[in-house]
Amino acid sequence: MAKIATVIHDLFEDSEFTSPKAALEAAGHEVVTIGLEAGSEVVGKKGEAKVIIDHGINEAKPEDYDALLIPGGNSPDKLRANDQMLDFTRHFSNAEKPIFSICHAPQLLVNADVLRGKDITSVKQVAVDVKNAGANFIDQAVVIDPSGLISSRTPDDLPEFNQAIVAALK
Repeated sequence: MAKIATVIHDLFEDSEFTSPKAALEAAGHEVVTIGLEAGSEVVGKKGEAKVIIDHGINEAKPEDYDALLIPGGNSPDKLRANDQMLDFTRHFSNAEKPIFSICHAPQLLVNADVLRGKDITSVKQVAVDVKNAGANFIDQAVVIDPSGLISSRTPDDLPEFNQAIVAALK
């Protein structure tokens, strides 16, 4: 089964991590957390989910993973300031490995400069950013780009998002 890297930082949207993680694990996949520092704890913005980071970005090797999950919330905005995180993200785009992006997650993809010409959705307030990055913004529950980028808007779309990301790994 697939090994999924999840890039995550404090104030992630709780359900945008816990729900896809549960769906992926139920399908037999391994979900690994990548953050700024291995062993550190990050907390969701609602305080419902706490995550211990498996690997720091300085030790994580993107070639060890089959797909990338980016939960939303404030986490992507914090991560996009880190050059190693941007390089890690670019690997998945350049290799056309699946990237699973929800809500505010495209902020990381904007800074990695990997959206040009791709179809994507996001939470409404990030739509201008993805358009300015050269992406084709589509306002629907799930958007699947031929490159392997699968995106969704908000926690309300999690059932459709989870179904799409699990199907992409079959």
